[in-house]
Amino acid sequence: MKELLEYLARGLVEHPEGVSVNEVEDDGSTVLELSVAQDDYGNVIGRGGRTAQALRTVVKAAAVKDKRRVFVDIVDT
Repeated sequence: MKELLEYLARGLVEHPEGVSVNEVEDDGSTVLELSVAQDDYGNVIGRGGRTAQALRTVVKAAAVKDKRRVFVDIVDT
């Protein structure tokens, strides 16, 4: 899941080298913390949060195949 989120985020931003994903295990579920360069937060969140919601949907759908529970958080560095 981590690699999928990194791949999708790198395609959205202008500075792909600034993308990092931190994976945290929490009570049987996984939290993926996505951070990007300061200038790219708008691209990742999107208008009204639509892009962020789409990222969460794709990652959750991929996690269902592995019978895992995954959450995506966009964090500020």
